[in-house]
This record gives sequence, C-alpha cells and structure tokens, in this order.
Amino acid sequence: MGSLAETQSQIRSDTDKDQEHSSYAMQLVNLSVLPMALHAAIQLDIFQIIAEAGADAKLSPQEIASQLATCNPDAPMMLDRILRLLATHSVVTCSVDFDNHGDPQRRYGLAPVSKYFIRNGDGVSLGPLLMLIQDKVFLDSWYQLKDAIVEGGIPFNRVHGMHAFEYPARDSRFNQVFNEAMMNQTTMFIKEILESYQGFEHLRRLVDVGGGLGVTLSFITAKYRSIQGINFDLPHVIQHAPPYPGVEHVGGDMFESVPKGDAIFMKWILHDWSDDQCVKLLKNCYNAIPDDGKVIIVDAIAPVLPETD
Repeated sequence: MGSLAETQSQIRSDTDKDQEHSSYAMQLVNLSVLPMALHAAIQLDIFQIIAEAGADAKLSPQEIASQLATCNPDAPMMLDRILRLLATHSVVTCSVDFDNHGDPQRRYGLAPVSKYFIRNGDGVSLGPLLMLIQDKVFLDSWYQLKDAIVEGGIPFNRVHGMHAFEYPARDSRFNQVFNEAMMNQTTMFIKEILESYQGFEHLRRLVDVGGGLGVTLSFITAKYRSIQGINFDLPHVIQHAPPYPGVEHVGGDMFESVPKGDAIFMKWILHDWSDDQCVKLLKNCYNAIPDDGKVIIVDAIAPVLPETD
C-alpha cells in the first residue's frame, strides 16, 4: 500500500493533467480566433509596417495605429489585443517597457515566421494565400460539412451550386483573390523546387497542367531556356495570364485532354480531386507524352498515421 504522500502526489498529478486537458479543450473551442486575427493583421499590413520600421524594430500599438488610415480612438487598444494573441502563438514577439507612470507598455516585433507574411524580394508573401483561405466564399463551405457527411455532396458545391474551380468564372472579385494567392504561393516555392530537382534538363516541351497564370513555367523557362512551356488551365484563368518569354498559354479542360509534351508538370493539383478523377487525369497525361516521357508531380502527401507535432 502506498504512503499518504504518494497518494497525494498522484492526486495532484491527475489534477494537473485534467487542468492541462481542460485548457487544451478551451483552446480548441476558441481556435477560430487565431486565423481571423491573423487575417486582420494581414489586411492592415501590420507585418509590413513593423518590417519597414527597421531591423529588430519593436513598435507599440499606438505607433502601428498611427500608420493606419483610421480615426478610431480605440484602434491602438484593439491592435494590442490582436497582437497579444499573435504573440502567444509566436507569430510576433512581445516585450514590455514601463512609462513614466510605471504602467506597462507592450511593444511588438517580428518573429521568425513573420517573414512569410512580409513581401520578399520578389514582392510576394503568404498573405494572399491566407486571404483566399479565409475568404467568405470558402468559409461558407465549412458550415455545410456536417450536412455533406450526412446527405452527401461536396460542401462548396452545396453552398455555391458548382465546383470550386468553376466558381471563379462567375465571381470576378474571387477570381482575382484566387489568382493572386496562387501567384504568390508559387513564386515563393518554385525556386526551392528548381534548386532541388534537376529533371527539367534536356526537355524540349513542358506542359504545366493547372498552371494558373503561368508563374511556374516563367521560372522554369528562365532557367532552362531551351524549354518551350505550355501553360494549360481553364479558359477563365488563362485570359488573365500575362505574357512570358518561352511560354504559350492554352485554355482547356484537363479531364478532356492535355496538350502534348515531352513531360507533364502538375503542382498541387491531384489532392483537389477524387481517386477516379485523378486516374482519368493521369491517363490523359499518359496519352500526351511519348514513350520516354514523364509526369512530374509536386503535391502534398497525407501520412497513414496522423502526426501530432
């Protein structure tokens, strides 16, 4: 039989675990607050304001508010509440000074992750991608998730009456948001792909299926000037694609056919579709390449066992 001290220690340990689990449950309940706070910070260009204040700058909410187009006297207080939340998630840093009256004054700086929300040397960031994901057009779909499970169908289709890739043709505002997000995301990561993958060498004709505005091919053909790039996407996407040297924009439906080339490139395409649709698309790709051709796929892979890190 254990001692009284051991019993009390076990009770304290169980209580601590219960409190930890309770705290985590409360975090989950309020989880939607974080992305909306980050959304507001990006809309207000807060990360850029801090960055332009200089290396290692730490600004007070009042200093940040002074650079916003607002007459709201409560803006500094509201900014402080948003930034405190972001600081708890290491999105920004926070330090405390004390004024002449001994009152604490929080100052906020950039954390390591902040750089991805600041326009880089290419003028892009992940901000537009977050703006897309948090757009009301997408958010409305989540309210149909339960009904889609019970009754069937795709949440987005249930809300808007069409597939997510058809919708931008009907909504010019959302089409611009979507294209801007894809352009920024692609520009940020294509350089890493080009540094690590050498399989574009010796290609003559490369088809980018679902290539959007052609940003990916513009980087590939700039490095491999012998490649003729075919940027293939839906007509309402292609009509907004700017000209790039060595790139031809072609509109069409990838589930009907794919332009012919030595190789097919698909970046973040297959995860959007069902297994049957992926098989159909891959067969179209197979029919579009020669016997010694190849299909180059860049995509996300979900692990068999969910990870918790």
